[in-house]
Amino acid sequence: MKTNHLSNLLKKLTTPPGLSGYEEAIAHEVETLWKPFVDELARNRLGSVLGFLEGSGEPPRPRLMLVAHQDAIGLMVSGIKEGFLRLTEIGGVDHRILPGQLVQVHGKRTLPAVIVQPPSFLLPPEAQDGSVPLTYLWADTGLDEKDVQRWVQIGDLVSFNRNYLELNSDLVCSPSLDNRASLCALTLCLEELKNRSHTWDIWAVSSTQEEETLGGAATSAFQIRPDLAVVIDVTHASGPGSPAHKTYPLGKGITLGWGPTVHPKLYEIFKDLAEKLEIPCKMEAMPRYSGTDADRLQTVAEGIPTMVVSIPLRYMHTPVEMVSKKDIRRAARLLAEFASSLDLDFMEKIQWDETPKT
Repeated sequence: MKTNHLSNLLKKLTTPPGLSGYEEAIAHEVETLWKPFVDELARNRLGSVLGFLEGSGEPPRPRLMLVAHQDAIGLMVSGIKEGFLRLTEIGGVDHRILPGQLVQVHGKRTLPAVIVQPPSFLLPPEAQDGSVPLTYLWADTGLDEKDVQRWVQIGDLVSFNRNYLELNSDLVCSPSLDNRASLCALTLCLEELKNRSHTWDIWAVSSTQEEETLGGAATSAFQIRPDLAVVIDVTHASGPGSPAHKTYPLGKGITLGWGPTVHPKLYEIFKDLAEKLEIPCKMEAMPRYSGTDADRLQTVAEGIPTMVVSIPLRYMHTPVEMVSKKDIRRAARLLAEFASSLDLDFMEKIQWDETPKT
């Protein structure tokens, strides 16, 4: 796989803001990218993009659902005072990094702006030390009050205004890599599957609202009724001061979820397959929730055996998220190999066994 191709995909996928619940631009981009590789393409009622690849087995064929969420974190205008914009968050924005960030205000016109804070001595005593709460931050467009009122209203979206950046031959930095990195892996998987035989029907889902409601994945699963589901998301990569037991090395492989959200037999199968393909991976303990679409997926209808595959990402929920292109390729290959390996009697092997294979 050519590096330029992967880089171009990432640039296309990270350019649209697509904040959670407001995802038309990124959904359109996904449709454009997926159209050559799927047999059918549609959007459901909550805006998730559904791509269908017909299997080669005798109908009725089992259905595999591969899910990566398309929405991103960001901000919303919650108030306007003297031409300055108060903000509230969409998704879990890390407030510590907001002051000084360049943003775009998506009003009647798209306006550049900067997030600012008052000098510390002008803040209440309780807000003078440490990071400044979002309550005291403003977006400044540089326009006078009259022009701001003309172009901006409460409820307008605010997205980070940073460009895709390649730091070396492998690492990339950009807003929205949570979860556009996984969407890139899913797109590469579809490219591969287009030229490979697969017995099962495959549904690729670019889901909406993961950062807020998990609604896109749940409604898509109810519509598709898959026999199995695999969620592709990101996890915390190690960095300066990060605890080793909660993070994973960047560029050194992917993670496989283990916990109540993940079907233990699927974990075992994915682990064995990764070892066979010489794809480095680590178990990621998810003792309660996975923090992904899988938390809702596995309880749709009568229950869906679900797996979580994650790509390590550094500086999550900031405008400078960082991933490794090698890890994206690894996730894509593992997904494609799993999808093409499924036979018609695979579901007979799926038994709930709580002991992972070592």
